[in-house]
Amino acid sequence: MEYRVFEENGVHLVLGITGDGRVKLVHFSSEPFCEGRLCPPRKTWREGEIRRRPEMIDESFQLVQLSLSGYDMPFENHGRKYVQTSPGYALKLDRILDTNNETGRLIEVFQEDSELSRIRVRTRFQFVGKLGIVRCTNLVTNIGDEVQTLEYLASFSYTGLEKEGPRPARESEMMLRVPVNSWMQELSWQELSFADAGFDLTQPSIARKSTHLYSVTNTGNWSAKHFLPMGWLKNCAADTSLFWQIEHDGSWHYEIGDTFEHFYLSISGPTEAQSHWFKNLAPGESFESVPVAVGCGRGDFDADMGTLTQYRRSIRRPNRDNEELPVIFNDYMNCLYGDPTTAKELPMIEEAARSGCEYYVIDAGWYADGEWWDGVGEWKESRKRFPEGLRALTDHIRSKGMVPGLWLELEVMGIHCPLAAKVPDDWFFVRHGKRVFDRSRYQLDFRNPQVRSFADDVIARMVEEYGAGYIKMDYNIEPGIGTQLHADSPGDGLLEHERAFLGWLDHIYEKYPDLVIENCSSGGLRMDYALLSRHSIQSMSDQEDFQEFATIAANAVTGACPEQAAVWSYPLESGDEEEVIFNMVNALLLRIHQSGHLVNLTGTRLELVREGIRAYKKIRGQIRKGIPFWPLGLAKNTDEWLAAGLKSSAQGLGECGVYDAVGKDCPDPGFAYLAVWKRKDGADTKEIDLARSLHVPEGIRLKAECIYPAGRDGADTARVENGKLILHYPGKYMARLYRIEEYRI
Repeated sequence: MEYRVFEENGVHLVLGITGDGRVKLVHFSSEPFCEGRLCPPRKTWREGEIRRRPEMIDESFQLVQLSLSGYDMPFENHGRKYVQTSPGYALKLDRILDTNNETGRLIEVFQEDSELSRIRVRTRFQFVGKLGIVRCTNLVTNIGDEVQTLEYLASFSYTGLEKEGPRPARESEMMLRVPVNSWMQELSWQELSFADAGFDLTQPSIARKSTHLYSVTNTGNWSAKHFLPMGWLKNCAADTSLFWQIEHDGSWHYEIGDTFEHFYLSISGPTEAQSHWFKNLAPGESFESVPVAVGCGRGDFDADMGTLTQYRRSIRRPNRDNEELPVIFNDYMNCLYGDPTTAKELPMIEEAARSGCEYYVIDAGWYADGEWWDGVGEWKESRKRFPEGLRALTDHIRSKGMVPGLWLELEVMGIHCPLAAKVPDDWFFVRHGKRVFDRSRYQLDFRNPQVRSFADDVIARMVEEYGAGYIKMDYNIEPGIGTQLHADSPGDGLLEHERAFLGWLDHIYEKYPDLVIENCSSGGLRMDYALLSRHSIQSMSDQEDFQEFATIAANAVTGACPEQAAVWSYPLESGDEEEVIFNMVNALLLRIHQSGHLVNLTGTRLELVREGIRAYKKIRGQIRKGIPFWPLGLAKNTDEWLAAGLKSSAQGLGECGVYDAVGKDCPDPGFAYLAVWKRKDGADTKEIDLARSLHVPEGIRLKAECIYPAGRDGADTARVENGKLILHYPGKYMARLYRIEEYRI
């Protein structure tokens, strides 16, 4: 076995090349590759250090997991697992290129199966800047004379998850975190050990091949309706971790399984078994897998999410919205609920402007005289709702210093839309010869150039005729496995539609570079970085209970950068002051989606909204640079106390070291902001260990200042002792926002 060793940004990537030319990914970790956890890096190793029997390396550690129709697997593989795939096992090395580009270091591995399938594969490991994260894809090309049918192609596959550390990890020492996602219950992370996942090593055979696996899958166009397309894995015996996100807006799959006493991870886009996807490759035709970003960490979830946050910023389309973080008012939640009129909007426009909002979004209903759900699709203003025209209202919004916005659900057409009866079936998803229905809507097919031209015209009307500078792009259906029309398989039709839709978005942003398009899918049901690398803002949820929203707000930065994560603040007409504060704190470290009947709030409650917006404007320049931390751990729906913060670096509060109590010793002192919530009649007191979360060294002290609401609380409410924030919240529910500073005693 020959080894090729690559180390970049703390990632140790080792390829093994067998005597017959097959390529193995034998190591991918923050630790150097060797038996002992603290071994120094070396260029070569004895083969015995990574395998106990020859067949373990011969039959495992396959770099590319690739399945084509009609090929036998010579190795034993029980169950439907994406490991030891065929003819992936038969690929042999052509060459390895190690170069640099504008993104960072790029390692490319070229392999070919010249005997069986006549398939060529290019594997890319793209490092990104100085981050410990790699963007991975596989490109398959048919170099033969016959059509080949692709059933599965991983973007990343790695065997040996458990092998770091002074000893091989047991199942109970391997820990997985999975972000469960649902309508109004987004970002509910679950943690389980491999033993909890069913991987109990009870069989005596060394070459163990069970049928069990743990899989996380999405099928359909709502990419995050059950889970976010990401995960986190820790080897507790070695304090190492892997974390990943699938950058795709449709069907995807990842699984963890066992083979030859090793655990493996395979990550992909759509599959035949899970997603009704297969792709016929004609001679000369190529297919590229969906991108997957995989990072290596030291077992610290907060630090890994910080790395992922920085990576997400690096791949995102540059835009002013994520630099300036304007405050958004939207008239929907706890407000007009899709029933706008000029008369209803005018007083709210006045109050939104007085309160400091900078975008004003007219949500659903502006295009219909009455009920509209199953008739949407033409996207033309209702003169009954707006007698003087929609442009008169958006001009009025601009006159108040705000950018006007409109709600749109462009990817669907209601079954009773007049246009739906006039256009051909190939405008829509079709299965079994019928248009696909979901919730009284059809799904438009963006592979069709006529559909894209229609969408161009709608956007032009929104921007140029109606004056919108902001579009809330909603998406409230799930069309399922895809379309059979002009496709090898329903999943193939879905994937090509999704790629066409992304291409259309790129075209729209080229035409309107300052247009802000909010990514919304019944809230956060399409929260993925295929879309969020383009859109500047993500609707996190439609949750209507402000106390339940705290869970989503606390965990929001796991799913999106803080400057992209829009959270509702919707004070109730009949609420109290603490309810207004709680609503505002939900949004103050993210993006404010202000709503509620502000015109019906009076006195202190209205002033608390205005104060919250003023406080936000003072700190938003730091929010866009902030790194997340969770001193109480990720929030759960049952938690009584929650805490989530942003800090200036992964190392601590600041890049420039320690400064005095007023920050004079440092031209750019670090920052940390912490949101804290108490709810569900929890205990009145709580201690939060800030020194541990902020990595405060000996001899340094911390202080905490409540910056929202300011001036209401005394030392009996919040104080810092020995690096711990000690809180006393006597109310039934309370929330506060703190600025944390460090100083030398």
